This record gives sequence, C-alpha cells and structure tokens, in this order.
Amino acid sequence: MRKATLYTIPFCLALTAASAVSPAHAHEPLYRDGRQILLIAPDGAMLDYVPEAGSVVLSRDADGRQILLDAYGNLVATEFYADEYRPANAGYDTPSGLDRTSQGGGNWGERPFGTNGRARWSRDFGNQNAYPPPPSNDFPSAPQTVTPDRTETGAPVAKTPAKPDMNVVATQVFLDRKGFSPGVIDGLMGDNVRKALDAYAEATGERLDPVADSEKIMQSLSLEGGLPFTTYTITATDAAGPYVAAIPSDYAEKAELPEMSYTSVTEMLAEKFHMDEGFLKRMNPDADFSRPGTTVKVVSIGKPEKTKVSKILADKALKQLRAYDADGVLVAAYPATIGSADTPSPSGTVSVERIAIDPNYTYNPHKNFKQGDNNQVLTINPGPNGPVGNVWIALSKPSYGIHGTPDPDKIGKTSSHGCVRLTNWDANELAHMVSPGTTVEFID
Repeated sequence: MRKATLYTIPFCLALTAASAVSPAHAHEPLYRDGRQILLIAPDGAMLDYVPEAGSVVLSRDADGRQILLDAYGNLVATEFYADEYRPANAGYDTPSGLDRTSQGGGNWGERPFGTNGRARWSRDFGNQNAYPPPPSNDFPSAPQTVTPDRTETGAPVAKTPAKPDMNVVATQVFLDRKGFSPGVIDGLMGDNVRKALDAYAEATGERLDPVADSEKIMQSLSLEGGLPFTTYTITATDAAGPYVAAIPSDYAEKAELPEMSYTSVTEMLAEKFHMDEGFLKRMNPDADFSRPGTTVKVVSIGKPEKTKVSKILADKALKQLRAYDADGVLVAAYPATIGSADTPSPSGTVSVERIAIDPNYTYNPHKNFKQGDNNQVLTINPGPNGPVGNVWIALSKPSYGIHGTPDPDKIGKTSSHGCVRLTNWDANELAHMVSPGTTVEFID
C-alpha cells in the first residue's frame, strides 16, 4: 500500500462555501483543472459541506485518490470527479471509469443508491483509511478506570469525570514532541499541561492555547511527524511479556519477584506511547490486546530530545523539572514529584553523580524511610514497576536521585520520599541528556 503523505488542506478548498447541497451538485461547487470535485463520505454519501480550514488534512489512498482525514486520522471523505459520479436512479452499478474487479478487492454493492434521493455507493472504504475507524465520530463512551491520586496525608484526590478533548490531545502530543512533557497523554487539561505550555512559552516566546490555536497546532503536527494518532500492531513478543499478575505494595513481597515487570499489554503500550492506560483502552474499546496481530490506535510521539544538558532546575513549588543547555537555553521540561513534607528534597545545588538504566533498588530502612513492617535491607529487582521505575540518576547528596515511577499518572500530584520522580519515559530521555557533573539546583 502506498504510504500516505500528509499536508495542510489548501484554503481555496477548505474555505469554499457549501451551505446547501443538492443530491448531485453543490451550489458553489469545487473545481480542479476545470473538473468538478465531489466529496464522498466513507459510507458513500456525498458531503453536504466543505470541512473548515485546519479541521482536516489531505492524504492519498492506496489508489492515489486524494482523501480528507480528521484529527484522529479517520477518513472524512474521498475526492471524486463529478463526471465519475452517477446520481440516484441513473442505472449504474459502479462509478464511471472504475472497474469493480480492479479496485484491490473493494466490495462494490449491486446498486449505488441510498435513501432520501441521495446517491450512495456501498464500497468499503476501510482500506483507504490510514487508521482504523472508531465506533463513532467521538471518543467511545466506555467507562475509564482511574486510580485515585493520594495527597501527602494519604487522602484520595477527588476526581471529576471528564471527557477527553481532541484539542488537548493534539496539544499534549505537540508538547511531547517538542520536549516539554505534559506527563501522561489523556486528553484532559490539567496542571501538567499548563506547566508544559508555560515552559514552551518561556523557551520560544510563543504562548499557545489548545482551542484558539488548534488549527496552528494541527498544521505543525501534520508537517512535523504527522497527525496526533497513528496505529500499532501488537506483536507476539508484546503479547508474551513477561508480565506479572500484580505488583504488591509490600517491599518484602516485591523483593520476591524475579522482575518488576508490566502487569499487562495495555500498561506496556500506554507507557511506550506516553499515554494514560485508561485513555488507551477508551480509544480502542473493542481491541483484543492479548492477541498478536491486533492493530490499535495510539498517539504518535516524537523522537527523544538529545540536546546535552548542563543545568537542571528542580522547582519544588511548581513541581516541574527544567533542563538547560550550556548557553542557558531551556531545552526540556518535565512535570515532577519533588519530595514531601515528611521527607523533603535537598535544597541548594548538587550534581549528577551517575546514571543507571534498569537498576536494582535497595531498600534500607536504617538510612532512608520505613515502609510497612520491613526492618531488613531488601533488594528489589529491575523493571518499570519498581520503586524508581527503570531509571536512576544518582545525585551527589547520598540516597537522593532523579528517577522514574510505576505510576506515571500521579506525577506532579502526589509526594515522594525526597527524590525527584518523573514518568519513566521522561526520566529515560533526561538520562541520555545529562552526564556526571551536570548541575542540579533545587529551588523552593
């Protein structure tokens, strides 16, 4: 199949008025090279409007036809020349010039007619869509399971049920690609997104709004990395794991596990694509994540930032970590959990001492904090669900570091045992940008 090439829809097409459309002809028709163009929806109905500028991008299907995709990557319409289109009751089984035997196995119906006098073709346009179609034009209504955050006192943080917003998803993906992490991508406008927008504004001088600047954000995404969503096919390795049934809370029980692995394919994929696990499931309500070959919709993240970092600023009040290059330019920012009232983070300036990927974790109640009834030194094996995730950036102040977490959705919302906690993917990105000696300054 020909790979789709994305580009912004021309304003001459997107801004053409189409307020009323007859069954066969628009009042203000679209033309290209002197030939009238019709926009045909996936179900074969002719669109009675022209999408607004910025709401769609153009691509090509496997047959070379121009197609319109929405922000989710779903097929909105396929362009057909009017002279290839046959109106209702014209007596044609297929559009002129199209051979039903040469369309790659397309399923053309016996009659191209629909209801209410509108011509409809029953060909399955699924193979022209770069992404699998959703069950509706909106986010599926399946419930989203969210584990309550905990405050420093241990009380649950109240959760207000919220529906993911596509403008926020696009903004989160944009920020993620630029190195200004919004934390987990979930389509919800929260503090972590606002902090990332603030950091982006500090670095670029450009203040973005997810709604007011939605067209600008979508255009930038389509030109640099493509639409916010893409697809991923689950492999046999993905399905096989290894996975653990559950991660115990007791450190002594953790120490008995051979590896602090993921608990499911969905947890693994959510982390791989920087997504909230509930959001991933909501986007794919009918997917069998345990079956190799299953294709699911995921967000399209960018490549990790690689600029060498000379200084890190850990802002305790803001709950954000900012990274600067040798010229003092802000190159990355991450939402962070930085200490707590009982076990505060260091103050002043320290430095990076060493970096470990997939480290063991040593629990020592005599030097650090006390967990449960555990009085013995314990060694917990590596894995993304370990107490420090899968990254440890040790600082020059003993027992303190910057590290990952098994609970990415809680970053910036809960407390830590004095260290700086990031999502695993943010900690991994930062670990490849710093080196021993990099300055880390804690500010209150």
